[in-house]
Amino acid sequence: MDAELLELARQFESAQQAKSSIRLSERNVVELVQKLHELHIIDFDLLHTVSGKEYITPEQLRHEMMLEIKKLGRVSVIDLADITGVDLYHVENQAQRVVSGDPSGLMLIQGEIISQSYWDNIAEEINERLQECSQISLAEIAANLNVGSEFVASMLEARLGTLVKGRLEGGQLYTPAYVTRVSAMVRGAARGVTVPINLSLLWGTLQQLLQAMDGAGGVATESSFFQSLFNGLAKEGEILGSLRAGVHWTPTNSFISYDTLQKLGISQPVQFLQSRYAEGLPLVTAFAHPSMIEMLDAAVEDAIDRSSWIDSLSVLPSSFGSQDASKILSHCNSVQSALKDNKGMILGDSYVLSNGFIKDVYGRMEKELEVFRLSGSSGAIPSDDIHLVMEAKGRTDSGRSGEVNEKRKKKGKTSGARTEILPDDEEIVPLKSKKNQRKGKEASLVLSDTKKASKKDSTRMQEDDLNIPSDDWIMQKILNLVPDFEEQGLEDPQTILGPLANYMRPMLISSLKEKRKTLFTENAGKMRHLLDNLQKKLDEAFLNMQLYEKALDLFEDDQSTCAVLHRHLLRTIAASIGDMLFHNLDMHNKLKNGIDVEESPDSESITLGSAERTALAKSFPGSLSKKALAVVEALEGKRVEAFMTSLREVAEESGLLLKKLDKKLERTLLHSYRKDLISQVSAETDPVALLPKVVSLLYIQVHNKALQAPGRAISAAVSRLKDKLDDSAFKILTEYQTATVTLLSLLSACTGDEEDCTSDRIASKRELLGNLMPALKGFVLGTTPS
Repeated sequence: MDAELLELARQFESAQQAKSSIRLSERNVVELVQKLHELHIIDFDLLHTVSGKEYITPEQLRHEMMLEIKKLGRVSVIDLADITGVDLYHVENQAQRVVSGDPSGLMLIQGEIISQSYWDNIAEEINERLQECSQISLAEIAANLNVGSEFVASMLEARLGTLVKGRLEGGQLYTPAYVTRVSAMVRGAARGVTVPINLSLLWGTLQQLLQAMDGAGGVATESSFFQSLFNGLAKEGEILGSLRAGVHWTPTNSFISYDTLQKLGISQPVQFLQSRYAEGLPLVTAFAHPSMIEMLDAAVEDAIDRSSWIDSLSVLPSSFGSQDASKILSHCNSVQSALKDNKGMILGDSYVLSNGFIKDVYGRMEKELEVFRLSGSSGAIPSDDIHLVMEAKGRTDSGRSGEVNEKRKKKGKTSGARTEILPDDEEIVPLKSKKNQRKGKEASLVLSDTKKASKKDSTRMQEDDLNIPSDDWIMQKILNLVPDFEEQGLEDPQTILGPLANYMRPMLISSLKEKRKTLFTENAGKMRHLLDNLQKKLDEAFLNMQLYEKALDLFEDDQSTCAVLHRHLLRTIAASIGDMLFHNLDMHNKLKNGIDVEESPDSESITLGSAERTALAKSFPGSLSKKALAVVEALEGKRVEAFMTSLREVAEESGLLLKKLDKKLERTLLHSYRKDLISQVSAETDPVALLPKVVSLLYIQVHNKALQAPGRAISAAVSRLKDKLDDSAFKILTEYQTATVTLLSLLSACTGDEEDCTSDRIASKRELLGNLMPALKGFVLGTTPS
């Protein structure tokens, strides 16, 4: 076998290499093919190509045409003629045979061959666009595809429900959601009509409404579409009434009020209607057809699906009340299903709120609550919340003052001598004879109600102390977050805001307390460390304050000097103590409320203004705020005693202890203060700064008192030392004090010009003070108490 193949290959090679003895031209070949065709040696049809250099069989032409159709899906006969290189006449003839013989359903339309796969792809594209736009016009599709609208309609009808999810009506293609939406509008409009009407007017109104909702880009909805939906609803019994001539609609009311029947002389309207309409639903004020339940059920189901809310009274006739709405809601399947599956809830008789809507509002309310917690703990309550907080506290305080009775009540007979003091919130009910036992029981009920009211007031007081938001605050925030409650024309938004706030408030308070508890636990160590440091600083500062206060007694006979000394001590030492205390208490309050703050390295150096102290005092909780404001007021006052008293009250309220200055501590502090002053006087080189230190040291040496005197009181303080010092020492002190006052006066009057004559006098006074400094230091540092 291999030998034979090799022989054939050899012969084929030699045949290829052999040179032909006869060479045929193209014309000879054409004539040869024609002769073979005449002799029926070639017994099949042959077609010339346009170039004339090639032959092609009809079968091959059809095959090549099919390949192009499968590849493109839609191809013109003219394009096929160019592609195959065959005359258009032959391509058109073969196109008819291709279309008629293809089982897949090829179409020849206006000189184009279109496959079904092409229409499937077009249908998918139309469906994608339809889902985006809700509706598409067939004329627009036909124009884009360059085919007739009737052909597009027939193509889409075969694919509706499969490749195209929509409804074809009146030359428009709609999505099911759009159809449902417009059906609901038609149903609502038809049910809202109470008098005979021409439906064309109703469709015109709905068209305007749809155009307003869809905007300028929306496609106008045909009246035939409305009419088709209307006919379907009427056939299904969803709207009741009679239709004449296709356009004149006379509605049948789906309810009748009891007042109407009573005016007709029917005394028992419920029984009368139930005997004739067994399927009807008796309400509080009217008798309703089951279609009313179906209408409300559809509206509620839509609201639940959209995670929204609905006021059922907005769907029902205007004559219906909240009790009627509540009864109809109890018969709605969607409502019962939502309540069972925890997908919604009923508030205020007529409002249905989806669980998704409530969760969304609650989530945003938690963020508002976090702002409230942070602002409330720092005292910076937002301006739009201040009036709500003040109103809530005002009502609580007025109710509390009106119910508290602090008088003592007597119990027993009027002639008896025994009396008993009862709690302030209880009312005395005197015991009387058996005839009045019934009155006694009624009085005991009054007492029980009083106790309950007192318990509520106590709860409110606790909530005020814990800075818990009031109902008014929650309702206002909900209204800000959900403006629909006000924008949808509710006559009284409080009818929904009140129940919703009552539902959310316990959860919000629980969340707030839980956060505070967690953060309080986390900050417990910082709070303990902060209070320990504050106690140490306060011990030292308050003892020094008591030490300086004792020196004020020396000037009680000089009212003007005494007032200056009091004010100086309040503006300096007392203000420093108050600022340190307020700053640390504010940090403690923030930590207690879960705000992470960094402890200041040196809180003693913090200086606050009067407005800052007042703001901090108001931010403190409960009675501490009132007592802190008393400290602020005392710092602005004229007596140190008032500050000391108010400071003790604040410290006691804060759980801090203030040490009382005893004799032993006083001697220790005076000794330490004296050593410090001696060191300062010895090292002082400034002649002006030396004088107040010398005076303070002399008062310790002479009176054993620590005097803090401003410049205005130095003269009076020096004059009181006249009888306690030697004449020579007192003369040096007075000369030094006079020269210091003169120097300060010259310095204040000096303009700084080179030609100013006061510069020489200033230099002269400085020289004089410099000469007196050694003598002053010498007698002060060597003086012993006389």
